[in-house]
Amino acid sequence: MLSPHRPRWHAGTMSILSLAHACIKTTSLEQTASFYCDALGMKKLFEFTRAGKPIGMYLKGENDSFIEVFLASEVASIDSRCLNHFCLETDDIKALHERVADNGYKPGDIKMGSDNSWQFWVKDPNGMDLEFHQYTPESAQFTGENVEVDW
Repeated sequence: MLSPHRPRWHAGTMSILSLAHACIKTTSLEQTASFYCDALGMKKLFEFTRAGKPIGMYLKGENDSFIEVFLASEVASIDSRCLNHFCLETDDIKALHERVADNGYKPGDIKMGSDNSWQFWVKDPNGMDLEFHQYTPESAQFTGENVEVDW
């Protein structure tokens, strides 16, 4: 269910509007839902089922950000497939950091990234590295300036 202000298609043009979703595999839909919904505040939008049994779910964040989740046993295993991490944007990094910790996870410290965005990292229940950003007016994502990394 997309926001009403976002057009679903553009007649006569071809452009990428945004990342539609990131897809992750899990061994526990329940633990994954608890992390993303309870600790991060996303909403389960719908489930994927096979023969009436849940095998996955679609999670929704604000601004139509989506994460697709499937049980690892239900999808083809491709060893060369790699997802290093993905990053979710927040408008209150301190409150999110506290919420993640209050839900029993161990987030890293909040720090200013090389791109001038506040950030912290945590592992989800599947071992996936997640980065969280809170942009600033000086964030390279807005200024377009090159970033000299310090890691």
